[in-house]
Amino acid sequence: MLNNKHNKLLIIGSGPAGYTAAIYGARANLKPLLITGLNPGGQLITTNLIENWPGDFQNITGYNLMDRMYKHAKKFKTEIIFDYIKKTNFKKSPFLLIGEKNTYTCDSLIIATGASAKYLKIPSIEFYKGKGVSTCATCDGFIYKKKKVAVIGGGNNAIEETLYLSNITNEVHLIHRRNKFKAEKILINRLIKKSKKKKIFIYTNYIVEKINGNGKIITSIDIKNLNNNNIKNIIINGVFLAIGQKPNTKIFNDQLKLKNGFIEIENNEYNKTQTNIKGIFAAGDVMDQFYRQAITSAASGCMAALDAERYLENIL
Repeated sequence: MLNNKHNKLLIIGSGPAGYTAAIYGARANLKPLLITGLNPGGQLITTNLIENWPGDFQNITGYNLMDRMYKHAKKFKTEIIFDYIKKTNFKKSPFLLIGEKNTYTCDSLIIATGASAKYLKIPSIEFYKGKGVSTCATCDGFIYKKKKVAVIGGGNNAIEETLYLSNITNEVHLIHRRNKFKAEKILINRLIKKSKKKKIFIYTNYIVEKINGNGKIITSIDIKNLNNNNIKNIIINGVFLAIGQKPNTKIFNDQLKLKNGFIEIENNEYNKTQTNIKGIFAAGDVMDQFYRQAITSAASGCMAALDAERYLENIL
């Protein structure tokens, strides 16, 4: 039987946005309850190296940063529960959320459920999930020590994963559908420098046509040149996808206003994180399809907590 828990402020999501919202909410004496979701720490825990977190000039891992945020939230007496919200009802207040372990009600809600990695929509990708197809180099890279792998994508994440894998594997083949990378210049410079050592091979204006294997493991990949449609076969042992994210908003589809799958915020003069329902706020990658940085997620978590505090002051 599920237990019922009521809080003035409930936060769902445990990435930079969720933990920051918890810290600010707790310091405002709102006694927030944070529901972690299935992946405590969010996507950031899979990042092997963070070089742009202000003040941490000696570099840190994503896991360490999220562990510090967790401890910071706990310091201010945030209640943190490992649970997964599977159903919601926002038609009346208090808002109702149903998890695997408990049911929850709250006067104000901050949604910081983040986003999940996208997969290419080709049958061979689906077939080889868990058999050589991965979305996390820091999680699975060690499997391919002294082997050959491919990385698909052209943003920061794709190049970071390529550089990381180049220190483990014999070869990394980076495949990008455009002729220019969207990543930061410093990362592109590192990529080009390392490609001159023949550890990284770059293919621009190429897309993945097919992943080949023996039914158990990947053996090669077919890529197509978008300029002339020629097909090239590359012998590899694993494929890492870094082609973007989709927001975790499925359970809100029929209740919150979405745009391209992301939660749309009102962004009015006095409230920058409110959704179309008063008392419900959104922060981090679940509402941000442009910046998608740990620091911007944390900042929006702070804003959401301040907005929630103002809202609660007016209704309680």
